Amino acid sequence: MLELYQFKHSTFCLKVRMVLQAKKMSYRTVEIVPGIGQVNVFRLSGQRKVPVLKDGENVIADSSAIIEYLENITKEPRLLPDQSQESTNVHIIEDWADTTLAKYVRMELIKAAAIDQSLREALLPEDFPVSLKGLINNLPCELINGLTQALNNEKSNILLHSLEKISNLVRNNQWLVGNSLSIADIAVASQLSLLCFPASAGTNLVGKGCSGYKDNPLLDPLFKWRDNLEQLLLDKDPASI
Repeated sequence: MLELYQFKHSTFCLKVRMVLQAKKMSYRTVEIVPGIGQVNVFRLSGQRKVPVLKDGENVIADSSAIIEYLENITKEPRLLPDQSQESTNVHIIEDWADTTLAKYVRMELIKAAAIDQSLREALLPEDFPVSLKGLINNLPCELINGLTQALNNEKSNILLHSLEKISNLVRNNQWLVGNSLSIADIAVASQLSLLCFPASAGTNLVGKGCSGYKDNPLLDPLFKWRDNLEQLLLDKDPASI
């Protein structure tokens, strides 16, 4: 069986899980504890980042490389379009989601966690030492906010403007490119999880996220589109563990 080494709340691990679900592939997840747990990832793959997929003797790191591997071993449903123009558009959107969108979304989550103690607590791994959890939760907001001053409003405005455009697009379109699910949809949807956590994030996090995004009426269609996509994939995924 396929094994996915992951951090549960990593957007790139979510991206791979969504692809596995779309393809109805049986798999099990191996949760990695940040820090010491990454030693095992290094031994397995020669690098410390997740996601890492193990398929028998084959070990693949990086979400895009994993997805390309999965596309090669199972063609249905095909998530990379055959048409050259659609394929180009899908790769452009995936690259934007994996780089610019991912960077800006992480910045917004850092700012949100700086002022929301309940969010900081919910983001910590369940097996995180209680003593350290208490230390982090009791850090003064002023101290944490000092770490976020470099995250300026200009970048927040750029992110919001881009998301509003996508939100308008999905009001009337089920898919970002063409007439079927593609990597473009999955790449964007997975990054949105840090702005407004979906049901798949668990009861401690669902509905939490970043003010100005999760509660922005202009982005309602976008998060509903994301939730519908996740539900569609879950309905197709009776085999995952």
